[in-house]
Amino acid sequence: MVVLIVEDNPAMRRIIRTFIGDLADIVEAPDLADASAAALEAYERSRPDWVLMDIRLGPVNGIEASREIKMRHAEARIVIVTDYDDIELREAAVAAGACDYVLKENLVELRGILLGASTRDPFKLGRAEFDG
Repeated sequence: MVVLIVEDNPAMRRIIRTFIGDLADIVEAPDLADASAAALEAYERSRPDWVLMDIRLGPVNGIEASREIKMRHAEARIVIVTDYDDIELREAAVAAGACDYVLKENLVELRGILLGASTRDPFKLGRAEFDG
C-alpha cells in the first residue's frame, strides 16, 4: 500500500509515519508553497492508495487540494487529518470528496481506515465523543 502525506509540519509528518509506517510505503508531497499543485503532482506521480491531507497548508487549503485531486482522479481516497473538530469543515471535506476525517489527536484511527476495518462516520466522531 502507498500513502501520500500532504502535511506542511515536518514533526507531524514524522508522527504520522510512526503510526502507519509499518502498513505502507510513505510518499510525501514536496514543496507545499502551492499545496494544491504539489498535492496533485505528488498524487499523479505516485498514484497512492490513500492520501492523508492536512487542512491548513498555506494559500490553498487541504480541502481545495482534495477537491482538485478528486476532480481529476475520482478514484482517489482522501482522509483529512487535522486539528480542527468542526462540523462545517467536515461537511466541506466530504463535499470535496474526502472519505474520512481524522483528528490529529486520534491518529491511531488511521490504521483502521487504511486497513479497511473502519466503519466510522466522519460526521459523528470528534472531541465530543471522547470527552463524554
